[in-house]
Amino acid sequence: MQGMAESDEPAPPARPADPAEPAEPAESAEPAERRHRFRRPILTVLGVLLGAFVLMQLVPYGWTHANPPVTSAAPWPNAEAEAIARESCYDCHSNETKWPAYSYVAPMSWLVRSDVETGRSEMNFSEWDPSDNEADDAVEEIERGSMPLDKYTAIHQGAELTDEEKATLMAALDQMASDDRGGKGRSGDDSDGD
Repeated sequence: MQGMAESDEPAPPARPADPAEPAEPAESAEPAERRHRFRRPILTVLGVLLGAFVLMQLVPYGWTHANPPVTSAAPWPNAEAEAIARESCYDCHSNETKWPAYSYVAPMSWLVRSDVETGRSEMNFSEWDPSDNEADDAVEEIERGSMPLDKYTAIHQGAELTDEEKATLMAALDQMASDDRGGKGRSGDDSDGD
């Protein structure tokens, strides 16, 4: 064969087209048909989810974020304990809540609003009442590791308490409880053992 290098192989003979067999482009069109077949249900699901999200925004719960005035601030015995409490506790347990941007978008607004309402009803550092034994309850929650809540510390990294911060906060709350009971410890006995 003239003009053909030894390494070149001759092209296979052309096969006559069979009208019963699909043409070559049909094979590459099959995946496109599959994509189109799934596109409509996927777009429908996404449309329904978007519609549900928009409708959630119309539910009025969680829209307003009122911070009532501080009527009786907690009597923190030292600035360090107060700073720890402000970082880890005050967003839910005071009238000085910092409302982040996500607290205005449902369904997160519902969760945040519910947590703040529950926290304020359990213990409120802005409406301190010495007769409620709130400091004792707070110490017990911190000792058990149930406060601050895991879902709160997952979003607010600085709110998670170290062992040292727990000890500082519990000592301050113990002192506040003792002061609230006229110098008696958490058990109700005199602090000095008398």
